[in-house]
Amino acid sequence: MIPDDLYEKLKDEGTISPESYQKLCEKQRNPLFSLHWELKTLLYLGVMLLSTGLGILIYKNIDSIGHQAILAFIAAICTGCFYYCFKHKKPFSRALVKSPNAVFDYLLLLGCLSFLSFTGYLQYQYEVFGTNYGLATFIPMVVLGYVAYEFDHLGILSMAITNLAVWMGVSVTPSRLLSSGNFDNNTLIYTYLLLGAILLIGGFLSERFNFKKHFRFSYFHFGIHISFIALLMAYFNHYDSTGSLLWMLVLFVLAFYLYRDALAHKLFYFMLLVILYSYAAFSILVFRLLDNFKDGDVIYLLCLYFIISAIALILHIGRLNKQMKSL
Repeated sequence: MIPDDLYEKLKDEGTISPESYQKLCEKQRNPLFSLHWELKTLLYLGVMLLSTGLGILIYKNIDSIGHQAILAFIAAICTGCFYYCFKHKKPFSRALVKSPNAVFDYLLLLGCLSFLSFTGYLQYQYEVFGTNYGLATFIPMVVLGYVAYEFDHLGILSMAITNLAVWMGVSVTPSRLLSSGNFDNNTLIYTYLLLGAILLIGGFLSERFNFKKHFRFSYFHFGIHISFIALLMAYFNHYDSTGSLLWMLVLFVLAFYLYRDALAHKLFYFMLLVILYSYAAFSILVFRLLDNFKDGDVIYLLCLYFIISAIALILHIGRLNKQMKSL
């Protein structure tokens, strides 16, 4: 904020007129308030509420409306949104392309949600893909991936990544995986490892070839969570064999690489994720080591370990945060 005495000094020197001085002082006393994020939040919420409301309306009146009419209505919304977006979009570029106006992003999001509703409804009601559910998820994945790159939309990219996970037969939500308790499925573990590797490599290649390199954040966000959870799953799945330590070794090697990468790119969020997952993995190994002691000793040793390690972890994270801000 500019001090008032500066305006007064400029007025005394004759640089600005008394009228300008009064206007500047008035503006200083009543600064403008930005509603950018509030409006964006309301618009996103409006799109979600519209999609939800249409779904509820259709569900309650499906007998009187008819399936063909519902599909035609959803298709009309989807077509209208994509027509507007293709008509007003900026030329494609490998670099960041900003939206032409405030409405553009939300109509694009509504169009993609309508497209997913259309394909899902079509498969559920008429089974156009038969029992080939892979094809039913593969087509939306390709369409969403194309739309994300064509219109440079991070939200649509996240939807495409989610559909990629669905197509591979998994869920990208870590809490969903942990709550299922399905740790003994090798197919699920290897699928998760492959998915995490694909996302991390995708983020690396987007920066390496300077092709939508700002998408790297979304790729790494999903890739880090999925890769570390899959490696921890693999460790527990081979807990009673010597191969479990090999999975932990792979986890720490990946953590070291991602830690160095986050430090080089000054990305504290990714560094924090790597530190927390590494701390969890190290704590698991400590618990396994202390499990050989007597029951009474284990409780005291674990309490001592968690107190000391938690303090050290907090201090280390705080020091890293200051270090990255100073770079």
